[in-house]
Amino acid sequence: MTRPSSAASVLPRVRKLSGTTPSDSNGHGGPDSSSNPPRLSTLGLITVLLGAFLPMLDFFIVNVALPTIDRDLTAGPATLELFVAGYGIAYAVLLVLGGRLGDLFGRRRLFIAGSIAFGLTSLACGLAPTALALVGARVAQGAAAALMLPQALATIQSATQGERKARAMGIYGAVGGISVVIGQVLGGVLLSANLFGTGWRLIFLVNVPVSVAAALLALRSVPETRSANPARVDLPGTALLAAALLALLVPLMEGRAVGWPWWTWTLLAAFPLLVAAFVRVERRAERAGAVPLVPFSLLRIHGLRTGLTMAVPFFAGFGGFMLVMAVALQQGLNEGPIASGLAMVPMAVGFFIASLAGPRLLNRFGSKVIRAGSVIQAVGLLVLVLTVYGDWSGLSPLVLLPGMAIAGTGQGLVMPPLIRLVLSEIPTERAGVGGGILATTQQSSLALGVATLGTLFLTLAPTHGMHDALALVLALQLLLTLGVMALSTRLPSRVG
Repeated sequence: MTRPSSAASVLPRVRKLSGTTPSDSNGHGGPDSSSNPPRLSTLGLITVLLGAFLPMLDFFIVNVALPTIDRDLTAGPATLELFVAGYGIAYAVLLVLGGRLGDLFGRRRLFIAGSIAFGLTSLACGLAPTALALVGARVAQGAAAALMLPQALATIQSATQGERKARAMGIYGAVGGISVVIGQVLGGVLLSANLFGTGWRLIFLVNVPVSVAAALLALRSVPETRSANPARVDLPGTALLAAALLALLVPLMEGRAVGWPWWTWTLLAAFPLLVAAFVRVERRAERAGAVPLVPFSLLRIHGLRTGLTMAVPFFAGFGGFMLVMAVALQQGLNEGPIASGLAMVPMAVGFFIASLAGPRLLNRFGSKVIRAGSVIQAVGLLVLVLTVYGDWSGLSPLVLLPGMAIAGTGQGLVMPPLIRLVLSEIPTERAGVGGGILATTQQSSLALGVATLGTLFLTLAPTHGMHDALALVLALQLLLTLGVMALSTRLPSRVG
């Protein structure tokens, strides 16, 4: 059977629209020659991975601190959900724009600017005197993350080649998963440590020296890359994409806390109309020879399209799981922040071991590794469902260990290979926008999982109990994992 499309068939169309060649430009603005392409050193790779680690870590590091923040700032449920949602929404809305700006002004330059901005906004979060000030600082922190993260992806794409690029992509995927789990473990440790009486503020203040270190290291070790003929920022596309994501995520994340007033339903009703308008505007721009925010010609690449489709249920389930487990452990089982965080350690260990084995397995068995990983994850979730249904009064992090370890191993065989697949299908000259599309899909799906599964859990828990609410959410994530398993059969057999 002939594949619907391939990177080779779409690439000429993308080049025609963008006016670029396959090579990016160097720091002097001209195209690189084949004898002197930009090269990302080991220290440079560590630096950009550090820049990718921080934003993903901070998406979930606050989960275990929410009860403490609520008590300290008298936030209330609506403000707490806005505090969580503000970061995720600003992050998701601006990611594609961040990738485009890196293509235009230089990825190292934007990475450094984003690192500094992330440090400053983290400082603002750590010093916030009121709940609303914390919400504003958290939104600004999400915007800074959107400036920094796409540059890491695009730099790996543009300044590594061959097997080194494949390994770097695999490591990036592993960092993405580990950072989410470590976020909740580290959050619990820092909260309990309460150094100098800082309490929950330490989870933000610790970002400041790390962000400064990332910026300084980037000056020394990260080569400057950008598109040879960068396109102008697509303002209509940017505005419509932002409006569509806001129309979906804001009511889903805030609706329950504010009682679902009329404006939440109005925004949800506007979401499909805004998506349709965005698609129409972007396709019209592409047909006219301009470079839209999201070149839909890229989605003709079969592997890229399938990989992005798989990312939605995978990351949605992942995001909802992490929030729900943090709440259930602390409020349902009365575990402290450290115990709640340490409950995630078996998942992190399983994920890490699978991530180390993943690249070699991927080279040998291709996309079958992703399929096997989704099966293992489904088994782990089934074990967790049966464990929760068994004896709620005797439930503890130790009892949850087998299911957590199995699920984490499966996730480690899905997430890094899936990210590597999507990145390998993106043409090099569109590395910035392609990285932005991947990161937007990932973060929007995480936020969607928090909004839907998290809201469902918080709605059912008071009336049906933590026991039934947690079991139902785990069962729904199991269904999402079965969807990932089905979609994995449509992936290309070999991953570049």
